[in-house]
Amino acid sequence: MGRLLALDVGRKRTGIAVTDILQIVPGGLGFQPTYQVAAWVREYCTSEPVDAIIVGQPKQVDNTPSESMKYIVPVVNRLRKLLPGMSIIPYDERFTTVMAERAMIVGGVPKMKRREKGLADEISAVIILRDFMESRAYEEYKLSKS
Repeated sequence: MGRLLALDVGRKRTGIAVTDILQIVPGGLGFQPTYQVAAWVREYCTSEPVDAIIVGQPKQVDNTPSESMKYIVPVVNRLRKLLPGMSIIPYDERFTTVMAERAMIVGGVPKMKRREKGLADEISAVIILRDFMESRAYEEYKLSKS
């Protein structure tokens, strides 16, 4: 069993999160400049077993793709080229940045630290990964009961 890796791709920075080897607990791995993230992920996947890459897919409230997709599609295409055979799974990431900001406030992160954009990107990636894991677990549970 390998890890799950999640990316919150932005115009400048990409937040990164990963699970433990048993895919139980998600945690942050920081962030990388978006133009370097595909190479970073490739390197990470050579040193750690990764089963799938979850990529946040921003959508509008009406379920149409967000304008941010223009930054995400090239990264996903590059990952597919660098890591053939790797599962790359898009996952709805609506409101993760807002949730990350609220989590920092509730967690007592000082205002100056909250201004660091990379921290919000990393927390957003953790939220994407956590939500994905919860939805997958729910789907597996439903299938096992039918």
